[in-house]
Amino acid sequence: MYEQRLKSVREQMSALGVGTLILGPGADLRYLSGYDAHESERLTALIVPHEGPPDLYVPALEAPRAASARAELRVWTEYQDPLDLVAEAVRASRSDTIVVGDHLWSRFLIGLQERLPGVNWRLAAEALAPVRVLKTSEEIELLRRAGAAADAVWHQVLRLDVEGMTERALAARIAALLEEQGLDGAAFTTVAGGPNSASPHHAPGSRVISRGDTVVVDYGGPLDGYHSDITRALHVGPPDAETQRVYEAVREAQQRGVEAVRPGAKAGDIDLATRSFLESEGLAQYFIHRTGHGLGLEVHEPPYILGGSAVELQEGMVFSVEPGVYIPGNFGVRVEDIVVVTQDGCERLNNAPRELAVL
Repeated sequence: MYEQRLKSVREQMSALGVGTLILGPGADLRYLSGYDAHESERLTALIVPHEGPPDLYVPALEAPRAASARAELRVWTEYQDPLDLVAEAVRASRSDTIVVGDHLWSRFLIGLQERLPGVNWRLAAEALAPVRVLKTSEEIELLRRAGAAADAVWHQVLRLDVEGMTERALAARIAALLEEQGLDGAAFTTVAGGPNSASPHHAPGSRVISRGDTVVVDYGGPLDGYHSDITRALHVGPPDAETQRVYEAVREAQQRGVEAVRPGAKAGDIDLATRSFLESEGLAQYFIHRTGHGLGLEVHEPPYILGGSAVELQEGMVFSVEPGVYIPGNFGVRVEDIVVVTQDGCERLNNAPRELAVL
């Protein structure tokens, strides 16, 4: 698996005229080496030359954790400057163009630029994104299982007596449920009640969930590094007619977005399918974010489902479809599923009930 990933990325590097790839701790490094590196002020960096084995530079105290990485381990001590070591290796590769990962700290990048004058620096995403965006069957199966675990958590949330709980308490309970379902903890838990539900990335706080509240619940966790991400909404007590109308409009917009997913469609087409329906319902001004984002080793990664995007959907791409409506000072709702592009359409990786849950 890792050999094929490295081969594919090197093909991209060759097409771009790139000699060396440098990655700091993060999903890209894990994708190519299998090592989930610790991020700190001590440099950890994966160096991928145009040929030969990759080198993984790690501080001595991290070496035991990195021993299983699919790379040649280069251990540095507290009495060495790792930037000098990396710069020396890059010089030896005679690379005129280097691509650098998004997660390499600026202090390390600037240090390397000072040591390697005359080099052309570019973003590693140019070589990595076209490879990572197409998931293998093994990756899709992990995402499918992570999505099923998130679905199971929603069924458990529907059995809770949420009235009287704080947002923070419900978020903590959801995090515990994610672990109970076999995920590797919670990557995020958003619980937003009442007027807070009009803030898409509200941080759960001390507000008590009360009768009459619309509550948006957005959560996910990883399975062997591959994430789930789902959003559902509930209402404490019967909703009024306007709340129900808005919710049903969002649910229909999400359905239309999912139905538009197929190979050859543009990412912008999916955004248009959701946004145009909300516009017909007089709600487009309250839909304030893109329709979706890719999912994999990161919660947000390409492809981005954004209005006007000409990115062509391909079989194996995985992303969210999540339109929402947020009326400031009043309430908001969102419906989110993860989908994988298939040969003739898409498969939903979330199948929990999408109706507005009335508790």
